[in-house]
Amino acid sequence: MYKLVAFLLLLALSLSGAGQTTGQGKTSPKKPQVKGTAPKQKAAKPVDPRTKFVLDVVQTAVSIPQSDPQDRLRVLNSAAGVVLPFNRKLSKQFASEGVRIEAELIAAGVTPVASLLASGYANCAAANDFVERLPAESVVTAEQSLIGAITACPKTVPAAQQKLELALDKGVVAARPLLAVIERLGAKNAWSQQQFERMFSSLPSEPNTARQEAPNFAAMYARMAPEVDQDVARSTGLKLLVWLGKLEQSGERNLAVNIGTEAMKAALGEKKYDEALATDVMARQVAQSAGEAGEIDRPEEESVSVLKAMDSAGSDRTEELAKLPASLRAREAAASGFATGTSGNPKMADRYFDIAFAAADEVWARRAESGDAPAVIEEVSEAAAHVNAVNALQRAQKLEDPTAQAVGMLAVARVVAGSGDTPVASH
Repeated sequence: MYKLVAFLLLLALSLSGAGQTTGQGKTSPKKPQVKGTAPKQKAAKPVDPRTKFVLDVVQTAVSIPQSDPQDRLRVLNSAAGVVLPFNRKLSKQFASEGVRIEAELIAAGVTPVASLLASGYANCAAANDFVERLPAESVVTAEQSLIGAITACPKTVPAAQQKLELALDKGVVAARPLLAVIERLGAKNAWSQQQFERMFSSLPSEPNTARQEAPNFAAMYARMAPEVDQDVARSTGLKLLVWLGKLEQSGERNLAVNIGTEAMKAALGEKKYDEALATDVMARQVAQSAGEAGEIDRPEEESVSVLKAMDSAGSDRTEELAKLPASLRAREAAASGFATGTSGNPKMADRYFDIAFAAADEVWARRAESGDAPAVIEEVSEAAAHVNAVNALQRAQKLEDPTAQAVGMLAVARVVAGSGDTPVASH
């Protein structure tokens, strides 16, 4: 028996050495290929169940059609991010379609709800093409996309410079993309200093339409004022204050005044600052309002406490939840489903998730009234996926709207992608 094994090992070694160079530099003859047989191919690397689950779910979600380009963009942006660690080629494919939709929306004057460029999923060739094709008058609408392209791909900077210059010629000021280019080139760069000065000579003629941009204009001033000549810092600071004086009272205005006056004092010094204000009555009046509370107005967000849900995991909250508005009901029920499910009570968790997904459907049906419907779908689906991903996927697939289904499915895939667990259905 042992002799037979030894013989087989020697035979295997002699075959593995066929075709290799011998010690004398001669090549052993190759084993002739039998006619009609193909050479052996390497076996495909097996895909682990978690990866297969994520890829299958993402591709299924993306295959669901969306009639609204904003919905399609949202789905592609989510899909590109979820699939990136598993299949870069597929992520690039989603990003390519997404960038095309971004460009179409911007050309129509519509601000995209998401940006593949801002998310960093698009390659530099697509980013450069996007910037080169961007209409100069659309730089404000394209702000998040443009900043993403400039930040991720230095080769887009020359095209971005050209677009931003043309925009200023037309009185269109995109402070944040302009600052992104300046950060790339350096604050001392001649182009940076020139465009900074031009910007404050091109501030919007109807200030109240650009109220939300006021803190961005002030932030640009604060960044560049220490880098430019004091005469330039003085003149641009006065122009900013005069422009802010035309705005109605608001948190954004107060914030911009506070930022601008502090930066102007730091750049000029107290004495020259006072001298500058003495030359312009309106600028001085605006500067005197510095110190008032300033903040950016944001929509009020619903507050849901997972810790509170964990503390209530042993009690039945169904009656309490029924009295809540749909969006809060969805979030609270999802939090309770997560709390009870991870505490070993799957039946109670199922009841809570029934409530959560039904409420999510209500929110989506009235999403024109509120912009947080996609966030509600994601939050509910993610909570369910943390308890049982397969069951969560089934629930997401049963949502009434096709786009809501895709959003929910991608949220489930995101949870699985971020965990080391293989999804298993409950019994």
